[in-house]
Amino acid sequence: MRKPYVLLLSLLCLLQLPSGTARAADNGSWSVYPVASKIAARPYFTLSAEPGQTLTDKVAVQNKTGRPLTFRLYAADAYNTVRDGGFAVRTADERMRGVGAWARPARPRITVPGHRTVTVPFTLRVPEGAVPGDHPGAIVALDERTDPGSGRVALGVRRAVGARVYLRVGGPVLPALAVGQVRISHHQPLVPGLGDSTATISYTLRNTGNVSLSPKVELKARGLFGRTLLDRELTRVPAELLPGQRVRLTETWRGAPQFDRGAVTLTASAPDTRESASASFLALPWPLLALVFAAGALTGALPVRARRVRARRSAPGRPSPRGRTTPSRPRSSPSARP
Repeated sequence: MRKPYVLLLSLLCLLQLPSGTARAADNGSWSVYPVASKIAARPYFTLSAEPGQTLTDKVAVQNKTGRPLTFRLYAADAYNTVRDGGFAVRTADERMRGVGAWARPARPRITVPGHRTVTVPFTLRVPEGAVPGDHPGAIVALDERTDPGSGRVALGVRRAVGARVYLRVGGPVLPALAVGQVRISHHQPLVPGLGDSTATISYTLRNTGNVSLSPKVELKARGLFGRTLLDRELTRVPAELLPGQRVRLTETWRGAPQFDRGAVTLTASAPDTRESASASFLALPWPLLALVFAAGALTGALPVRARRVRARRSAPGRPSPRGRTTPSRPRSSPSARP
């Protein structure tokens, strides 16, 4: 029953923790957020530390229902979902390597009365050998309510809400992007001009540096003689690509050419980094060409068959015992005796 938990946890972190939104992560029943500092409220934790340093902070869990709720508190590493690059966090039973391994809430489980808020301190110890750069994660409140009748998790689904943690470890900063594995597939009507032609462009976008990036991706397509067929900035790109993460993305090209040859180029950029990758394409109405080829092959086969039939009918023959004509065989002359 682990998969629904993973999906729901990822969904909540993606939907309830938007970057730049000054409000708590909330699913309608409870919310999780950093305790306000002396200056202002914080939408998420933004922390800086050197290798070997220990930080302390506080997280608040607010119960918005009228009954007590019990939660498991734990720290988790963050990652980008492969499907669309959304922000998600690991489950409690997965291996942690960053914030999830370094942060520990003072209380692993809490019960929050109805319409009340409980504040829990946590400690984050950065190891001596920590890699410089960004280490995103979250402090997660997991609902562990069970079905009283069976003792199992209700419906096999666990709900969780997490407050994002953006930790930067001191050291050299290296922003770097990579784009590659560009593929293009065409979807064309059977008869050219009688229907819309589209193409699907897929590519891989990867953060090869050590800091989180907000990438921009430009798509350009050129046809024969360098004609510009397409030039636009893509919108279906992760708002935040975490260090070491890779996502596979697709883009639909409506109105793609039906007769052309050229190339598409994707350029990914962020501050201090820019990379490009290309793939060539040949746009032809392959279904129609296949039908024409099949019809031509059939048309060419009919005269050949007719010639073979005529040749067999015109060949000399002799009557067979049953009245059928068979080809005659030449008689050999008797050999002379010495």
